[in-house]
Amino acid sequence: MVKERTIVETQVGIVGAGPAGLMLSHLLYKAGIDSVVVEKRSHDEIANTHRAGILEAGTVKMLVESGVDGRVLTEGHEHEGTTLRFEGVSHRIDFQKLVGESVWLYPQNEVFVDLAAARKRDGGDVRYEVTDTQIVDLTSEQPKILCTSADGEDLEIRCRILIGADGSKGISKRQIPEDIRTDNSIEYPFAWFGILCEAPASAPELIYANSEHGFALISQRSDTVQRMYFQCDPNENVDDWDDERIWAELQRRIDGPDGLQLQRGKIFDKTVLPFRSYVCEPLRYGNMFLVGDAGHTVPPTGAKGLNLAFCDVRVLAPAIIDFFDKGDESGLAEYSAKALERIWKAQNFSYWATNLMHIQPGENPFNQKRRRGEFAAITGSERGSAYFAESYTGWPDN
Repeated sequence: MVKERTIVETQVGIVGAGPAGLMLSHLLYKAGIDSVVVEKRSHDEIANTHRAGILEAGTVKMLVESGVDGRVLTEGHEHEGTTLRFEGVSHRIDFQKLVGESVWLYPQNEVFVDLAAARKRDGGDVRYEVTDTQIVDLTSEQPKILCTSADGEDLEIRCRILIGADGSKGISKRQIPEDIRTDNSIEYPFAWFGILCEAPASAPELIYANSEHGFALISQRSDTVQRMYFQCDPNENVDDWDDERIWAELQRRIDGPDGLQLQRGKIFDKTVLPFRSYVCEPLRYGNMFLVGDAGHTVPPTGAKGLNLAFCDVRVLAPAIIDFFDKGDESGLAEYSAKALERIWKAQNFSYWATNLMHIQPGENPFNQKRRRGEFAAITGSERGSAYFAESYTGWPDN
């Protein structure tokens, strides 16, 4: 016998309780619009999954001005610039001087913690650890989310608008028929070997280093925990690398005449991070709308992933509000095209920065010397540096 489902009615159903889904739910709540969010992972699993943490000024503004929490300002670290290091020589890109903006170092899992706390504080309906999730009737005026709750209750969540915010491996984008959906993607022939370590910061801001041995990123996580990466083969096995070998490899990637030395400490996490560039077109199918990694992914070099997801939300939230408050569907109709304009700008910057910083397998001396010229064009010109600064800190909303 088929067990009957419990019917849940809401205005907006959201699949995925990552930062994009929760931020959208939060903004809709502020406008008096109901939503239900479902998520297959537990709260603690998301909160303890370490992710990148450079936030554009627009992302910080969204968090603070919408009343999520001020922790990003009190516990995050403002960075007024970053360092591009080529062949052992450092060149600082001064964001404030060039474009009058900063970025903030604040881990993505902490953004999630703040958003989840805000939804709980405001009585938001967020259901973690659901299973067997399906989305159906997307082209009707009542799309539905079918799932089983953490306590075994079969649910049918009926909504007017459905949001796919379930990440790059989620189910949402795959519901767009193949004859309508275009999957734009490229794979990169390298990956990042990432570590978390207990150590003080090696530098006050991020260092993006390119050397004959490959790329390295010297980043921070907190006053006592640091995040660092070096370019590696996508098939690299972390078990082949002990701490001493890791530190030696990172150090040789940033060695230079200034004698810069990394602050070392106990390594407690090692991972290999392959990446690709991907964009789904369109970002709408019927009454389903994709936001964040559900619709696009970028390599981490340009620090665009979470920020681009919040940009999607900044476009979609007002469109949804106008639809429910005024019956105005124009914003929803324009969402995909408008969001994709910025997405492709971010894809271009991320692709460009990734190829600038990394050594391609088997590249010849021409490519190496051309890259040297490109670094010189960026760091030796205020306008070249300003392009990098504006792209990195985030373009103004249109």
